[in-house]
Amino acid sequence: MEPAVRRPRYLNVRKVFPARNYIRVATTERDPGLGDTLTSRLDGQVVFVLHSHLPWVLGHGRWPHGEDWLFEAAAECYLPLLRMLDRFEADGCQVRLTIGITPILAEMLAAARFREGFVAYLEERKSLAERDRNDFEAAGDAHFAHLAETWARFYAESLEAFASTYGRDLLAAFRRHQEGRRVEILGSAATHGYLPLLGRDASIQAQIRAGTSSYRRHFGRDSRGFWLPECAYRPGGEWSRPVGPPRAWSRPGIEEFLASAGLQYFFVDTHLVAGGAPLGTYDDRFDERRLDASGPASGLSPNDVHEISTRSRRRIAVFARDPRSGVQVWSADYGYPGDGAYLEFHRKRGKGGLRYWRITDRRLPLEAKIPYDPESAAQRAVAHAEHFAATVRETLREHRERNGRAGVVVAPFDTELFGHWWFEGPGWLEAVLRDLDRDRLTATPSECLERIPPRRVVRLPEGSWGQGGHHWVWMNDDTKWVWGHVYAAEDEFQRMLETFRASREPDVARVMRQLARELLLLEASDWPFLITTASARDYAEGRVRLQVETFRELIAMAARAEAGNLTETDRRRLAEIEARDSPFPDVNLDWWAEER
Repeated sequence: MEPAVRRPRYLNVRKVFPARNYIRVATTERDPGLGDTLTSRLDGQVVFVLHSHLPWVLGHGRWPHGEDWLFEAAAECYLPLLRMLDRFEADGCQVRLTIGITPILAEMLAAARFREGFVAYLEERKSLAERDRNDFEAAGDAHFAHLAETWARFYAESLEAFASTYGRDLLAAFRRHQEGRRVEILGSAATHGYLPLLGRDASIQAQIRAGTSSYRRHFGRDSRGFWLPECAYRPGGEWSRPVGPPRAWSRPGIEEFLASAGLQYFFVDTHLVAGGAPLGTYDDRFDERRLDASGPASGLSPNDVHEISTRSRRRIAVFARDPRSGVQVWSADYGYPGDGAYLEFHRKRGKGGLRYWRITDRRLPLEAKIPYDPESAAQRAVAHAEHFAATVRETLREHRERNGRAGVVVAPFDTELFGHWWFEGPGWLEAVLRDLDRDRLTATPSECLERIPPRRVVRLPEGSWGQGGHHWVWMNDDTKWVWGHVYAAEDEFQRMLETFRASREPDVARVMRQLARELLLLEASDWPFLITTASARDYAEGRVRLQVETFRELIAMAARAEAGNLTETDRRRLAEIEARDSPFPDVNLDWWAEER
């Protein structure tokens, strides 16, 4: 007998976010008339944000960790997203979507190695599906043969779309949709560096400058908004490195760096604005909560737009994640992706094989999963989309009834959730957006700011959207050694800049530019994250050690170059490193020129 499919438990938000005794925080009230310029027929706007990011993996392994991460995401997430946008365009939909593409991901998608490798990957997967189909047919298993044929068609259509429709250039396709005003693309830090924990202001500045330069090169304009890696924010004030000798000094807040780059808005997690318990995007990966950043409720709503003031008196808008809609997708217990009808991510046919089973029940062992039924899964996706759209409308309606003004629901998610971790996610997303488009509810952040201007100037606490709401996922006993290397490299790089600033040796400049790339790659937040979550710990630890070894190798090479002693062996080795770690071809040492 087929086991019963687990019915999703829709969250009773009032039980998770109960009423609290509100404590007013220091804010500056703006003219109330500015807070509701949106037409009265709407209760507000929905800003749907997809954050797309992977670390630099080109030239650093293939399977199970390495380039296949990128190929999987391109096939299962980025291509379906573009094809959805094409359908919106063809149908005349007025859907607006916000898509973050981190600079390091953009650099990979633009690389020849990706374009060639992705075609080979799609051909391999198509052949694998065809072999599976033949095996199932020989065994007389018509259902599994049908599923294998579906996989073969999926990869064949993906190959056709990539090679013909998009000319092997995904970034150009995203850029076209931005120019058509269907999409607003966010900028971010160069390699997704965890900005609050970087040890030098010059490092934060360089991450942002490299990111904005990459954005301009790929998308032909300056970015208006910025995705803080891991939604991690630190206000200005006294700070000391959490690793190494204690030495405190005053540092500017993250917003100061964003303001100097001309950015207009950024995103934070709910609790940084509203207080209370953090949602914890990665809570399901841990047995207990560490360093909980819970605080008293502020009295501020995440469904209002706020702004933060800088020392130059410039103001930057702050969008906060909506908790109610977020839990419906992110929660391991209540989220839609855990429905029993959906495709089971973890059970595959052989190592690196295709998936043919449904979740069934999350409590069951993998061998007890039952065969996947695409029609049943599609029906659940439609039902979940209707529920999500209704939840969003109810949130906006309640906000207007409670406050007398239009609100905003900010719904940020990792792009890689849709299609990779949650195979039916792209279908769910399209159904949600089409539903919301009936009332023209979706807006980009820039459009939202025109219609619902910020009401208050606020001061934000320190935190992130990680487990516990603080920095524990990235800074803990298992990752302190990583930060020790990061801080040492930051200091050494600044020393090298001062030493060779006046050098006229072209080889020195070449080595220093590659040294800058290696520092940026070492600073990626992915390495401590993967170590903490143990999802690819060996790979992450190996990458940190490799980046450190390469960094030290280049330091010695720079000294030989300055002395005029660079050997042919050095030149060949430098060329190898440049070929392997080649993001940011326009890397500029002036990005690190000024300590703030």
